[in-house]
Amino acid sequence: MKVSNPILKEAQAKMTKSEEALQRELGNIRAGRANASLLSRINVEYYGVETPLNQMAQISVPEARVLLVTPYDKSVLKDVERAILASDLGISPANDGSAIRLVIPQLTEERRKELAKQVKATSENGKIAVRNIRRDMMDQLKKSEKDGELNEDQLHDLEEQAQKVTDASIKSIDQITADKEKEILEG
Repeated sequence: MKVSNPILKEAQAKMTKSEEALQRELGNIRAGRANASLLSRINVEYYGVETPLNQMAQISVPEARVLLVTPYDKSVLKDVERAILASDLGISPANDGSAIRLVIPQLTEERRKELAKQVKATSENGKIAVRNIRRDMMDQLKKSEKDGELNEDQLHDLEEQAQKVTDASIKSIDQITADKEKEILEG
């Protein structure tokens, strides 16, 4: 939806960022399928510096439930393996001397339902963020009217636009959530 008011534009940009943040956070939830974003939070000590794994290794998905981590520098293979073991992934790495394989275990029905609940809770936090942005936007619009920058009709029109922007963002969050739940439950 195209908006022209600067207050609405700023709020719309913030809402889009909230949607993107939700998508990133949901990407970290393991759905029984191999996904390179599962390793996005893992850092490896490389020459005394904590370095993100994805900057020092190629991460590929050769099969649906397998992640292949191939370090650019083979001398850090043991360090990468140690970092994966120390992470909260709960997956045991298999080191073949040149790369590390991570086999994502099949999820139980109970675990799928737990993950679906986690997705819903994370989604609700995204919606709360969007509603907070909407509240701030409405406050700014009312302040603009109070300061004489807007008349009552303009305020009413902008409030309607603000609601449409908010509804579109909530709908987008619902779609992101539905896609992730489907991925988890079908796994």
